[in-house]
Amino acid sequence: MRISTTDPITLNDVPNPEKHPFVVEGKGENALKIYFESLETKKAYLEINVEHPGEDFKANLNNPV
Repeated sequence: MRISTTDPITLNDVPNPEKHPFVVEGKGENALKIYFESLETKKAYLEINVEHPGEDFKANLNNPV
């Protein structure tokens, strides 16, 4: 597992990360544990909508012209 101690919302380093909230993105050795400065920045991160183009095959983006 990889670990990030930089809060992705504030871009500040998180001192003593074991005392802060976190999320784990992914699984296994490629998982990423992301620490946050506060519950508010964790909530803001979790509210970001993420597109998953590999899971939605309804749209055809092929442009043969």
